[in-house]
Amino acid sequence: MADGIDVRIHGLSKHFNQVRAVDDLTFDVPAGTVTGFLGPNGSGKTTTLRMLLGLSRPTAGSALIGGRAYADLAEPRRTVGAVLETAGFHPGRRGRDHLRIVAQAARIPRRRVDEVLGEVGLEDAASRRVGGYSLGMRQRLGLAAALLGRPRLLVLDEPANGLDPAGMAWLRELIAAQAAAGHTVVVSSHVLAEVARIADHVVIVNAGRLRFAGPTAAMTKTLEETFTDVTQ
Repeated sequence: MADGIDVRIHGLSKHFNQVRAVDDLTFDVPAGTVTGFLGPNGSGKTTTLRMLLGLSRPTAGSALIGGRAYADLAEPRRTVGAVLETAGFHPGRRGRDHLRIVAQAARIPRRRVDEVLGEVGLEDAASRRVGGYSLGMRQRLGLAAALLGRPRLLVLDEPANGLDPAGMAWLRELIAAQAAAGHTVVVSSHVLAEVARIADHVVIVNAGRLRFAGPTAAMTKTLEETFTDVTQ
């Protein structure tokens, strides 16, 4: 049975002095879908996701997960798993120890650590220090942390960064598995072709404003107006 959770963005804005990074965004992410959040670099995608996850305060508007702000979720890591960046790891800490700390803070059983290490293919690197990880390995470790609580919503910001072709194929399989379990997945990217292969719903932003929101099959020339090369 699907147990995904919806996301509702309404009138969301974020201003940095005179710069409008996000400008009156309104769109929905249907529960149980894989939604591609598309736009060129600097279009406001990461800022929007940071507001959704309670990491940045909106200038105006709201970003709700299942009708609640992130700060009001009873067990955030069991509701939402997120990968926003790969720089938040202590370089001297071993991969398994990083996940144990995250699990303990979220009151997640310790046995779940080895389970997610297997899910992301880091079993053999779990005892290595994170400072020696490649960018792709840090992406996998971030995904492992996001999956610890078996979240109903997975939020991934440019998750393919640092992954080789085999890693990208693996990522597609992981997202497909989440979708098959009925979970909601939001995948932010500036690469149209990659997201179009996995998403059944698309939101496109540019210069902080909404350009399109709807089923992937309904995308039209909006893409050509937003991306300089839709064939990449």
